[in-house]
Amino acid sequence: MERFKAYRIFLEDNKVVGRVSEIALDDLSAGTVVFRTRFSSVNYKDALAATGAGGKVIRKHPLNAGIDAVGTVVSSGDTRYRPGDEVICTSYDFGVAHDGGYSEYCRVPADWLVPLPRGLTPFDAMALGTAGYTAGLAVCLLEQNDLRPENGKVLVNGATGGVATLAIDMLSALGYTVTAATGKDAEHEFLRKLGAAEVLARAAIDLGSRPLEKVLWAAAFDSVGGEQLAWLTRTMQPGGLIASFGNAGGIELKTTVLPFILRGVRLIGVDSAFTPMPLRRKVWERLATDLKPRHLGEIASIIGIENLAEYFARMLKGGIRGRAVVRLS
Repeated sequence: MERFKAYRIFLEDNKVVGRVSEIALDDLSAGTVVFRTRFSSVNYKDALAATGAGGKVIRKHPLNAGIDAVGTVVSSGDTRYRPGDEVICTSYDFGVAHDGGYSEYCRVPADWLVPLPRGLTPFDAMALGTAGYTAGLAVCLLEQNDLRPENGKVLVNGATGGVATLAIDMLSALGYTVTAATGKDAEHEFLRKLGAAEVLARAAIDLGSRPLEKVLWAAAFDSVGGEQLAWLTRTMQPGGLIASFGNAGGIELKTTVLPFILRGVRLIGVDSAFTPMPLRRKVWERLATDLKPRHLGEIASIIGIENLAEYFARMLKGGIRGRAVVRLS
């Protein structure tokens, strides 16, 4: 196999540096399946890892970045996959301690792979990627805790982010009344187009300070953490559900036990990295059917591997909306 392109992360003079490099198959981390990458995607975690802004996200150097990939198997040492099969790889150590998806070829353990479900194109799979998988997993977990459209309004904060935009689209298609909260005033119309029935400007939200505030939400999808998550705990209706999957607003959570013992609020953590494979496959099957967003073409745009550094900088400054799909071949 000839040498091929990858966006590789190096540690030079104790600084994290990323650049497009030419590598060989022998340079890749060990694995039983090799696939030619069609697309990857850009997640906030990728921007942190590739720039060093998030501390030690990447645990070894050099390493190909990218926590998502979809592609076509070219060789396999595992009987579950054959050349020509289309596969998705996300989560586990992919793009963190194992060479990731910003590479024209990937080599991974077979246990990390999910067959591309019927109903999704390779582009669709990466327009979803870890962000879409996280949104879909959050929906499934809240449904397991009796979330239903008739329960009341659902709040999605950090609404222009990748997970949030996809969650709004999914929830509204399922019949939920969605309220989107955002600090980007210019994006209100975009959020309504995705299906938000109401858009709240973040600056206009009175977070309050009492242990229990006015009841507002049946459920919430929180990508922010910090003060906004604390506010959500105080404003949930009895039996309300919160899916927590982000920390853009901070990792601290200052609240009291009162929402939990007087209103029965349930705070549900969403860990997309190490979901058991039966549930992982179930979520991907639903992402190809009833959870498939209706506006993927508007939420996602295509960039090249050479555009990654500029896109990471914009993402870390909060200058993007939706999803970026990275074309590899």
